[in-house]
This record gives sequence, C-alpha cells and structure tokens, in this order.
Amino acid sequence: MEEAKGVVKHVLLAKFKEGIPDDQIEQLIKGYANLVNLIPPMKSFHWGKDVSFENLHQGFTHIFESTFETTEGVAEYVAHPAHVEFANVFLSVLDKVVVFDYKPTTVLP
Repeated sequence: MEEAKGVVKHVLLAKFKEGIPDDQIEQLIKGYANLVNLIPPMKSFHWGKDVSFENLHQGFTHIFESTFETTEGVAEYVAHPAHVEFANVFLSVLDKVVVFDYKPTTVLP
C-alpha cells in the first residue's frame, strides 16, 4: 500500500432539506462545480447521487469530491471568499452534512 504523495481528497456527503426543488439542487451543484474555476488549489471536482441497493446511506443523497495537491491547498480553499460565499448558501439547504479530508492510499495487486 502506498499513500498518495501530496494528493488530498475533500469529500462532502449531503442530505438536502425536504422540499428543496430539484432545479435548485441542480443550480447549487453547478455552483459547486464552478468553484474549480475560481479557486486555484482545487484541481478537480466530482459528484454523484446514491445508487446503492444496500440502503446504508443514512439519508445522505449526494456526494461531492474535490481533489487538492496538499492539505494547505484544502485550507486555502476553505478560506477562499468564493468558497465561503457558496458554502453559506449551500449549507443553508442541507439537513445533514459530513465533510472528510483524506490522503488516499492505493493498493496494487
């Protein structure tokens, strides 16, 4: 096993509040995705909806993953005015949220 050198993943699990319209969620996701164009340390962005048949999602419906080169890059992202402004809006429509930062470890055969 080898820990990724310098790569940090920032993962957010989200459960939107009841009654938030799909088109509003879509606009928020577009705003989240656009942060990769505004915040230099943010190198990539992925997102998706839960499709698991195990029903262990605990109500979380969406996952958002950003990639950074360093933990300092994550800190810069968190403090960046574009992120702060977006987070204030985004968090206001969430019922539950979990944020987790990690350095991925790769296991090769």
